[in-house]
Amino acid sequence: MKDMARISEVMSGIGRAARAAAAELAFAAADRKRAALTGAADAVWAARAAIIEANGRDLDHGREKGLSPAMMDRLTLDEARIRGIVDGLRSVAGQKDPVGEVIAEWDRPTGLHIKRVRTPLGVVGVIYESRPNVTADAGALCLKAGNAVILRGGSESFHSSRAIHACLIEGLRQAGLPEAAIQLVPTRDRAAVTEMLRMVEHIDVIVPRGGKGLVGLVQAEARVPVFAHLEGICHVYVDKDADPQKARAVVLNAKTRRPGICGAAECLLVHREIAATLGQQIVDDLIAAGVEVRAEGLSGSKPASAGDFGREFLDMIIAARVVDDVDGAIDHIRRYGSSHTEAILTENDGVAERFFARLDSAILMRNASTQFADGGEFGMGGEIGIATGKMHARGPVGAEQLTSFKYLVTGDGATRA
Repeated sequence: MKDMARISEVMSGIGRAARAAAAELAFAAADRKRAALTGAADAVWAARAAIIEANGRDLDHGREKGLSPAMMDRLTLDEARIRGIVDGLRSVAGQKDPVGEVIAEWDRPTGLHIKRVRTPLGVVGVIYESRPNVTADAGALCLKAGNAVILRGGSESFHSSRAIHACLIEGLRQAGLPEAAIQLVPTRDRAAVTEMLRMVEHIDVIVPRGGKGLVGLVQAEARVPVFAHLEGICHVYVDKDADPQKARAVVLNAKTRRPGICGAAECLLVHREIAATLGQQIVDDLIAAGVEVRAEGLSGSKPASAGDFGREFLDMIIAARVVDDVDGAIDHIRRYGSSHTEAILTENDGVAERFFARLDSAILMRNASTQFADGGEFGMGGEIGIATGKMHARGPVGAEQLTSFKYLVTGDGATRA
C-alpha cells in the first residue's frame, strides 16, 4: 500500500466507520460491552498458539532489524504473557462502566437541577510501538469507555497485533456491537500515521505510546488533540534514612525486572552521607545483575557523562549520581526528568512529604519500585499509556480517563430574569 492517495482513501474510510461506531457505542449497554470483552478474552486464550506463531514472525523481523535485547523483550509474547492479556481483558470487563456516571450534582435557587455526567470522548487514535499487548489494552479500555478506537501498532509487532485484533473483533461480533469499534490500521507504511494526525473530522484525540521520536513526531505534526506520553526518565532517590534492605531490593527491581518498559528506573540518586556505604552496595548489586552503571561520585562500571542524565536507556544501563540531600534530588529531577515517575526510598516522613510536595511528576512513589507505574497495577485493568502532560488525563490512562463529561440540566418551566 505505497500509493499516498490510496492510503488517504483507506484511512478516511476507517475514520468514517469509527465515527459511525462511536455514535452507537455512546449509548451501548454496559452488559454488551462486558460481553464483548469477555468474549475477546476467551478468543485470545483459544488462539494463543496462533498468536505465539504470529509473534515468532515479528521476533524474526526484530532480530533482522537488530533490536536490543530489552526491545525484543517488549515484543515477545509467550503463554504467560498471553494469560496476562486475557486477565487484563477480564479485569477491564469487570470494572464499573464509567459512561453515565454522575460526577457531581447540585440544585440552583432558580429551580435548576444540574448533573455533570461522564460521556465518551468519541474516536480515539492510538499510535504505539513494539508491545503487542497494547492492542488488547487500548481496544478494551476505549470500548469500556464507549469510544471507538483506531489502532496503529508498530511495524515490529505487525503480525502479533493483527492476531490479537482478530480476537477483539470476535468479541464485538458475539456481543452484537459494530466491528468498526476497534480497527487496526492495515499497513506498516508511516504515511498512515501522518494521515491519522490530520484526521480532525474523524478522530477526537490521539494517544502516542512509544519512544521520543514517535512522540516528538506526533506533537510536532498533530492537528488532532494529543494525550502526551513522553519518555519515562524515571528517577529513584535513596535518602540517608532509607531502610537498606528495602532500598537494595527496590532499586534492583526498578531497573532490572523489565528494563525496556517506560517505568524502568533510568537514574539513581544517592544521598551523600550514605554514598560510600548503602549507595555503593546498591551500585554493586546492579553491576552484579548485569547493569552498566554510569556513575558520578560512586564507583560504577564507567564514569557518567553529561549526556547520561536525562536519558531514557530502555536497556540494562542506568545513570547514577550523588546528591547532597532531598533538595539536591529534587533539583536534579526538575532539570532532567520527563514528569513520568519518581521514587523516594526513606523512612523519614518529613523528607518523603517534601519530595511529594515539591515534585510534580505524574506519579510519585515512596518505598516502591517504579515498575509499578502501570495501569494494571493501579487497578485499572490496563492502560493506553502514562500521560505526562497536565491537560485532561494524567498518569495511567484507563477507561475513566478516556471519558469527558456533559451537563444535564432539568427545570420545571424555569425562565431567566
